[in-house]
Amino acid sequence: MIIEIGHYALVLALATSLIVSVLPVIGARRGDVAMMALAPTGALVLFALVAFSFGVLTWAYVVSDFSVMNVWENSHSLMPLIYKFSGVWGNHEGSMLLWLLILVFFSALVAVFGRNLPDTLRANVLAVQAWISTAFLFFILLTSNPFLRLNPAPAEGQDLNPVLQDLGLAVHPPLLYLGYVGFSVCFSFAVAALMEGRIDAAWARWVRPWTLAAWTFLTAGIAMGSYWAYYELGWGGWWFWDPVENASFMPWLAGTALLHSALVMEKREALKIWTVLLAIMTFSLSLLGTFLVRSGVLTSVHSFATDPTRGIFILCILGIFIGGAFALFAWRAPMLKAGGIFAPISREGALVLNNLILTVATATVLTGTLYPLILETLTGEKISVGAPFFNMTFGLLMLPLLVAVPFGPVLAWKRGDLLGALQRLYAFAGLALAAGLAFFYIQNGGPVLAIFGLVLGFWGMIGAFADLWYRANFSKVGLSVGLKRLAGLPRSVFGTAIAHFGLGVTVLGIFAATTFGTETVVEMKQGASVDIGGYSLTYDGLRDAVGPNYTEQRGHFAVSRGGVQVADVWSSKRLYTARRMPTTEAGILTFGLSQLYVSLGDAMDSGGMVVRIWWKPFILCIWGGALVMMFGGFVSLSDRRLRVGAPSRKVKPVKATLEAAE
Repeated sequence: MIIEIGHYALVLALATSLIVSVLPVIGARRGDVAMMALAPTGALVLFALVAFSFGVLTWAYVVSDFSVMNVWENSHSLMPLIYKFSGVWGNHEGSMLLWLLILVFFSALVAVFGRNLPDTLRANVLAVQAWISTAFLFFILLTSNPFLRLNPAPAEGQDLNPVLQDLGLAVHPPLLYLGYVGFSVCFSFAVAALMEGRIDAAWARWVRPWTLAAWTFLTAGIAMGSYWAYYELGWGGWWFWDPVENASFMPWLAGTALLHSALVMEKREALKIWTVLLAIMTFSLSLLGTFLVRSGVLTSVHSFATDPTRGIFILCILGIFIGGAFALFAWRAPMLKAGGIFAPISREGALVLNNLILTVATATVLTGTLYPLILETLTGEKISVGAPFFNMTFGLLMLPLLVAVPFGPVLAWKRGDLLGALQRLYAFAGLALAAGLAFFYIQNGGPVLAIFGLVLGFWGMIGAFADLWYRANFSKVGLSVGLKRLAGLPRSVFGTAIAHFGLGVTVLGIFAATTFGTETVVEMKQGASVDIGGYSLTYDGLRDAVGPNYTEQRGHFAVSRGGVQVADVWSSKRLYTARRMPTTEAGILTFGLSQLYVSLGDAMDSGGMVVRIWWKPFILCIWGGALVMMFGGFVSLSDRRLRVGAPSRKVKPVKATLEAAE
């Protein structure tokens, strides 16, 4: 009975969403306060209904209710509890319900924390959110119902895809969706502003926290997905330029541009039209990513849908919202004022350069991702666009951006001085050069061009704090006064510096792991040894083991340095009994920021095992930098001026102020 109630809650959510989609918009047009007040109440009711429905599906997984087809197809009674929870979204139907849950969650946040918004704007924003909710509720109820029953109920489930039975997959999709779907709020603000025909600096102040929150979660989601693929798939890489990876990376690039563009609009009331366009583009790319992953167009461990009906349905949603938003933009944009004027050499100019590079980079990734699909659709010819194309085009675009990042914060608004910025930054550039050369020397050399990449990483890290140094004015006021001035700076300034520092850490990790990493593939028999990265690995044979829902053979390796054993590492080949599906579990040993990575291959007739071994120097900097960027985002969000729903300061009545003056 509880399953039917969960299903019925989705039907009630659809009815509620339809009401919120229509009546508040009419109320905003008529100035009817009562009709506009339906929007926040309806958003909260909608969230409660979808949350209840999601809770019911989760309960069905936890108790292993195999009368529910979705549970039977993606769970097993012996599966660990954590994977029963993650199994809820480890399939197409459940993942779409999670997508919807996060969408209505953001709508509820706007309803609660958007009380300081103008009534008409809040009503229109929540109505646009409800339009999106309505579309996906129809999609779930008509093509992806997670509550379908089986009669009679099977005695046992078919188990979750073994590749998805990992703690990383319990965290990765929710984080990714918080980023994906979080940009829907920016999209709704943009559409609502276009409907009203009014966009100003206040609008940018309202949009920035939502953009920053979505960007922060998307950063965490992409990093978690990259690390999961690195250690779970046994391939030793951290980024493959897979279309599914690109589907999440494109909204991140566009969202980064939107975040910087909204800053210019808030500070200088410039780039209004561009900011609105970016808000539409960013969520459009999120919808495109949803289509690519959930339509069955792509084959990947991330893509569960194979029914073409679902793909057509999502494509229609894509066409309606993206096409409708761009049509509205084309109609309204000429009526909007362009905003403030600024010199090319200025902080605004630096942010515009940032935006141009990021949007061109997004277009490059989009082209490389969609071109093979379009070509196959039109001609039937299959081609693949792989890492060489993306590394060359995207990498070359990023180089000038990484050089320019530290310049932006030290340039003045409206009109800056490039020579003055160079004079301010030359000491930081010298430190970055020295650090890069020292790093290259310690790593015992390598390709000479690697020095440029290492210096670039240190430049991003060291240059990130140049703005803090000059704002505190340490060189003139001394250490004690400078520290006091530093402590008084807004948190958003610290957040920006931390995020830019994290970008530099990631760049350093990419160049170090790529340049100084080594790989060896060798057949090893028991007692055989191999040297890599200054360590010696000795193969000690296989051990049989049994897990909750799998059997495995574990290969043991003793790791020594200078003849002294320093650690052990295990790598295994598992067989999940329900699906009869094998997986490889890599053995990873961490030394500081570097890792030794061991993956078992096939058994040989001679009695040995094929073993792939990688030495990954400073590989953890790649994901550590992403964590630092995420932390910088949260620091910025803690700034009262940026915190979502920060209440307006109360202003004393004019009459009372005059009486006090008398």
